[in-house]
Amino acid sequence: MTKLGNTDLDVYGLNLGCNVFGWTADEPQSFAVLDAYTAAGGNFLDSADLYGGGGGSETIIGNWLAARGRRDDVVVATKVGMWDGRPGLSAKNIQAAAEDSLRRLQTDHIDLYYAHRDDPDTPLEETLEAFDALVRAGKVRYVGASNYTAGRLADALSISDKNGFARFAVLQPHYNLVERDYERDLAPLVEREGLATLPYFALAMGFLTGKYRTKDETGDSPRAARALSYLDKGGDRVLAALDEVAQAHGVSVATVSLAWLRQQPTVAAPIASARTPEQLTDLIASVSLELTDAEVTALNEA
Repeated sequence: MTKLGNTDLDVYGLNLGCNVFGWTADEPQSFAVLDAYTAAGGNFLDSADLYGGGGGSETIIGNWLAARGRRDDVVVATKVGMWDGRPGLSAKNIQAAAEDSLRRLQTDHIDLYYAHRDDPDTPLEETLEAFDALVRAGKVRYVGASNYTAGRLADALSISDKNGFARFAVLQPHYNLVERDYERDLAPLVEREGLATLPYFALAMGFLTGKYRTKDETGDSPRAARALSYLDKGGDRVLAALDEVAQAHGVSVATVSLAWLRQQPTVAAPIASARTPEQLTDLIASVSLELTDAEVTALNEA
């Protein structure tokens, strides 16, 4: 387990993305994935009010938590602000959206509640005060930011410190082996402020699983076209480096990709999703895989 930044949340080294629940995985399939993940030692679920067509993912998680009696030993994260049904980060919307999420999740508290993306039309003070009110009411334990620039994140932390508001404890950015912008401005800020990072699109929409190697490999995935775009950005070099490391350890390319991400400074746990327990196997294996410094360097340079 890993302590999540400056919080008291102990989390597993793989954050299970629940975006597929209610989308490409129905409730029985989602239950099977949740059962397999927790059986392997996992305890950290990442959702949003947007996922599953608006509330679908949270509803499935809530039904599973109730059916299995696992609420007390699972860390539940969800988000507000990006769904058209509850858009933006106004105080009114945050309060209403939180109540909706609590109802769907069948719980009295959310362990980690994110601003899903920045809302430039709402003052940061209003947003942060609304999150703080939820923390003070015991309905949210910690708050996080997703899709914030370094400048806006720094401003938010400063405002929280000045006003005594609950501050963002974690950041959820787009970060993986072929998307490295996070390292330039956000990573130094996160490290300096004591936050933890939980990267999404950890497998680059499937590209870093190694299953997309030519332009005609579209398969049945709704993300295939976006994954294949990495082939135009030197992705073949990355896949070659991943193949070499994966062969050395006798694991899959996806396992190595996630292990690389987990070993990056400031990263607590990558986020990755699975539609079936079989897909989950390679993701779970990344938690125990330790890459050598030379392997990490080779992947960085690729």
